[in-house]
Amino acid sequence: MCSAILEVSTATVDPDEYVQALMQWHFTAETGSPYWLRRARTLDFDPLTQVRTFADLARFPNVVNEFRDLAIEDLIPRGLEGADREIAGIFESGGTTGTPKRFVMFERWMEFALGWDEFRYADLGPMNVLAIAPSGPHMFGEFATRRARRHRGVKFTVDLDPRWIKRSIARGQTAEADRYAEHLIDQAADILATQSVGILITTPPLLERLSRRDELVKLVREKIRFICWSGAHMDADTRDIFQQEIFPDIALVGLYGSTTILGMSRERPVDPPDGPAVFDAPSPYIAFRVVDPATGADVRYGERGQVVMNHLTKYALLPNNLERDLATKVEPLPGALGCAVSDVGPVTVFDDNAVIEGVY
Repeated sequence: MCSAILEVSTATVDPDEYVQALMQWHFTAETGSPYWLRRARTLDFDPLTQVRTFADLARFPNVVNEFRDLAIEDLIPRGLEGADREIAGIFESGGTTGTPKRFVMFERWMEFALGWDEFRYADLGPMNVLAIAPSGPHMFGEFATRRARRHRGVKFTVDLDPRWIKRSIARGQTAEADRYAEHLIDQAADILATQSVGILITTPPLLERLSRRDELVKLVREKIRFICWSGAHMDADTRDIFQQEIFPDIALVGLYGSTTILGMSRERPVDPPDGPAVFDAPSPYIAFRVVDPATGADVRYGERGQVVMNHLTKYALLPNNLERDLATKVEPLPGALGCAVSDVGPVTVFDDNAVIEGVY
């Protein structure tokens, strides 16, 4: 049986009680996944008795690199039954730092994660979506599909393979990468010119390319009511130019997430929306830390460091994952685990690999 505290909802829960219930779920033979039950035997601590608080999760090793070649069946908690066990998809990381990692996304968790950001879209009504974003094995595309359904519309999409651009850049073939990116914008241009679209979902580098074409800026101003950006960083100056000069009458809202946390954080509403975006995670299910990359110690609020992500649900346990991003640590919303983050940008080297952002 699943403890009621582990059911995903917007209700406030006691954080320590939640962490303890989560450990019981993932490290008990009847409910845990084959992966974590096996992996527990290699840990130098007992999660059932020695992980009592959010801070204790730092005892876990970063295990996501092991997800590059794990059988998906090993990641399914045994305690999931009925509708809880319905799988929304198998999604892969972007492949920025090597062979992609694979994760199981369960239907109920995906719908919660999408609905958690629903208030942003509440007044938009029925409309279609244009996603210039990765699809295929990437979580980004599935979220865009479901966003369109929630607005009783359809998703128009441009077929984007971000790995090809990254490989081209890594080989020094920047002209090829540039041609591919322009090919994506050409396809988006055709959709914008001929179809009714109200929501645009894309990455900052592609939004910048689109903005270089006056005729596309005009179409976006005429048709689009909401721009959702994600998948790559956007600095404060670029964000301000988009908001104040290029698309001044269109909502521009960012999401910061990762397949390795099976979800995203949302941009904190600020009026006026100046400076870098601040991102809050859906606590207690996703929680951030920001650490000194040299020591692993938590930095102070207002200081920069490397982002550590935690996914903490009955559907998956992904604790203490050092991400390939730097960010400024910001105080969280009241009662939230971890911290908020702002001014997110990639590190230059991660796991001894050069980090190539490309268009995603």
